[in-house]
Amino acid sequence: MLLLFVIAVFLSAGLLFALEPMFGRMVLPLLGGSPSVWNTVMVFYQAALLAAYAYAHAIGRGGTRARVVHVALMAAGLLMLPVHLAPGQTPPGAESPIGWLLGTMLVTVGAPFLLVATTGPLLQRWFAEARHERAKDPYFLYAASNVGSMLGLLAYPFVLEPRLTLAEQSRWWAFGYGALVLCVGACAFGARARSEVPAHGAGPAPTPEAIAWRRRVRWLLLAFAPSSLMLGVTTHLSMDIVALPLLWIIPLAIYLLTFILAFAGRQLLSTGALARLLVYTVLGVMIVLESKSADPLWLVMSLHLAVLFAAGMVCHRALSIDRPSATHLTEFYLWIAAGGALGGVFNALLAPRWFHSVAEYPIALVVVCLIAPPWLERVKQAAVAAAPARARTLPTVVRDLLPAGVLIGLLAALILVAEAMHHELSRAEFVLLLTVLCVPLFAFRARPVRFAVALAGVMLLAPRITDPGRETLHAERSFFGIHRVMEVTNRLGTLHQLRHGITVHGLQWVKPDRCDEPLSYYHREGPAGQIFGLFGSAERAKDIGLAGLGTGALSAYSKPGQRWTYYEIDPAVVRIASNPAWFCYLSNAAATPTFRLGDARLNLAKEPTRYDLLVMDAYTSDAVPIHLLTREALKIDIEHLAPNGVLAMHLSNRYFDLDHVVARLCADAGLVCRIRSDSLLSRRKYEEGLFPSRWAVLARSEADLAPILGDPRWQPPVARPGDPLWTDDYASLVSVLRKPEKGETR
Repeated sequence: MLLLFVIAVFLSAGLLFALEPMFGRMVLPLLGGSPSVWNTVMVFYQAALLAAYAYAHAIGRGGTRARVVHVALMAAGLLMLPVHLAPGQTPPGAESPIGWLLGTMLVTVGAPFLLVATTGPLLQRWFAEARHERAKDPYFLYAASNVGSMLGLLAYPFVLEPRLTLAEQSRWWAFGYGALVLCVGACAFGARARSEVPAHGAGPAPTPEAIAWRRRVRWLLLAFAPSSLMLGVTTHLSMDIVALPLLWIIPLAIYLLTFILAFAGRQLLSTGALARLLVYTVLGVMIVLESKSADPLWLVMSLHLAVLFAAGMVCHRALSIDRPSATHLTEFYLWIAAGGALGGVFNALLAPRWFHSVAEYPIALVVVCLIAPPWLERVKQAAVAAAPARARTLPTVVRDLLPAGVLIGLLAALILVAEAMHHELSRAEFVLLLTVLCVPLFAFRARPVRFAVALAGVMLLAPRITDPGRETLHAERSFFGIHRVMEVTNRLGTLHQLRHGITVHGLQWVKPDRCDEPLSYYHREGPAGQIFGLFGSAERAKDIGLAGLGTGALSAYSKPGQRWTYYEIDPAVVRIASNPAWFCYLSNAAATPTFRLGDARLNLAKEPTRYDLLVMDAYTSDAVPIHLLTREALKIDIEHLAPNGVLAMHLSNRYFDLDHVVARLCADAGLVCRIRSDSLLSRRKYEEGLFPSRWAVLARSEADLAPILGDPRWQPPVARPGDPLWTDDYASLVSVLRKPEKGETR
């Protein structure tokens, strides 16, 4: 019987965490590939998990009748499968898509997810009543559940997605759900049979332990902090370090791993080792966060993931040590789910409205430092789980806050002196200052309140010291990311720069006589300049469509009499690019552009216009716009080309080789294609604001591409044997991963 329960718990967890990325993959293309999509998806799953645990808590003691009802409900869930998006489920144009996404998930995957999510706590509750020798402490099944969760999560990008279409994934998931229904039914019958037989020599049932509200709040906070931290690390890595959607899975896998290790029977790391690891990694992350360091990439990423592991282990170990008896098992999981859901709500729904940066990440770090170490030490030293924590006296609080206040005051004074002397700390000086500040912070490690308050003060004041030659003129956060307008100075002059996460989306010289000179990936010497010089002239191109606005640099190529239409998913980008105080490309353009807000592909499909030149340059940070690189998307693009029209695609990317994707698409559609890579530029060119780039041009016939056919810089792409054709139903980023070339900026 034990094996049956383990298999059922393992299968349910695997199905649960395979469903998360599968449905995320379904909706991600409709929303521009933003990291906020994943965070919003996580909010829904955490809220649904909370509802599932509340349901499990409500019927956990219901006996045979409740078990029969639950199995019947799970069987009825088969009628809602396979999971798929209806054709009419499309996001709003100019409004925030959060409400649409949550509503879509509710009607599409809400019921199947909730029914699968109830399995873990319910089966543990049933097992606790099954008169098994291990029934007194069924929490080992929680570790098995999280093992299944992590394997299901990791299997998706590396096993399922590269081999199966979305429709096939959904059908296999439905088969797995059917197998789970059979397993849960068998477990319900087995638990019933065993529970009706009294245990040999069993005495009266023990009196349930009393659970104080202070203890419940502690469970809530210990679940909230690592949940918020996991999403904060995900957002920071995706926006500010490496814009790689595959990385969204890694923090969640580490988060699950900490649950597995914390609730396992044997502990690999002592509580003292975990406390030390947390302090070391928090101080390291403080330095790289405040100095905005991203190199060496492997070290910085490892540090962020290490602090997530340390914090998750500390908080979840404390939860494991303080777990109640099996009588309160479902309530315990309910509070853990509530804390996880609060973390998701804070990061995905509130933080984007409250902050212009990923401030939720350092906030979660401070909360972890504030609540986890003292609690962990107390549960390690004595069995205080059932006793209320001793209230802090005023002198104790003062002793904690006074040294932290002194350190913060000294740092503030240093900043004021530096500002009065008009001295901006260099990057090296700033890193040295942060390193020196680690000394008193490390000395505070034994007093969690002191350590957390001092850490918060340092991280709050540090941004007052800016890098020389660079100033943030504007910062704005939307569902699709964080946009910053920076003023950058080099020896050739001053430029304005638009950054989205780690990706530069445009540059402009500040001098009025140079402000409309196209720079970055769009300069006149590069592929973009050649495309517009040959295919975008007023004689050849009257109607020009562009997916992706950026700073509007391509408008510098516009000619009087032309009609330009930009398709832009993010209203914040339109506001920034249209402000002449920052960028003058649009205001100085010879042709006044029209804007279509919303997803480029969806809006283009509604347009009757046929374009002489259609440009695909839609990026969310550096994420690949998969839904713009499929057979169905290309069909829409070609249908919206005028006779002799040309389609241009911007393929620059740090992490993915998209040439083979385009080659396969062109071969499938019978199109002519050429690609030019402008990858080697001198240091002088970089200082002039010119970036390397990679562009493709596609047309119906060679005659349409005649102006470049004799240019050796434009080469036909070559499809590798076995390269899959990307469709709306199938696309695998793993298949096009590559090592970034030196000097690449996107």
